[in-house]
Amino acid sequence: MTVMLKKRKREDPEVGGSSMADIAFLLLIFFLLVTTIDVDTGIGMVLPPKPEENVEPPPIKERNMLKILVNAEGLILMDDTPTAITEVKQKVKDFVTNNGQDPNLSVSPDKAIVSLKTDRATPYRVYIDMLDEVMGAYDEIRNTAAQERFGRSLDQLGEDSEEFQQIKDLYPKKISIAEPDEG
Repeated sequence: MTVMLKKRKREDPEVGGSSMADIAFLLLIFFLLVTTIDVDTGIGMVLPPKPEENVEPPPIKERNMLKILVNAEGLILMDDTPTAITEVKQKVKDFVTNNGQDPNLSVSPDKAIVSLKTDRATPYRVYIDMLDEVMGAYDEIRNTAAQERFGRSLDQLGEDSEEFQQIKDLYPKKISIAEPDEG
């Protein structure tokens, strides 16, 4: 006698689709929480208060203003003289710390104003390098003054200290950033 065995039809296994949506949602939340997004902070500068409408700006002697122009080609002109980026820091330091000795430079650090002007087509990298050189000049001037007066660098004085404020008052950063010319 032959017995025929019938094969039982097996059902195909299924993956539950309802939990897939939950898993995808949980993964989405996880990645949103652990992902960091870079935030461009821009150039950190404290701007002066907006001038009142009917008040005339104070007169500035020509000798107290160091004019720096960066043209569309990235050429740097300091008082209409072509200057290499590597020379800018020293020229700014000489200008600010002159104390009236050279009649072509500022009368005092308090009166010295560095004016930066660009063209609309000025390469951004050149502008940033120029601004770094000017800021670096002021940092070096202030550090030297802190070393001479207090025997410590400006960073060691601490921003909240009275000595730090004295150095800032002695060499205030007076930087004027003029509107760019149309290119």
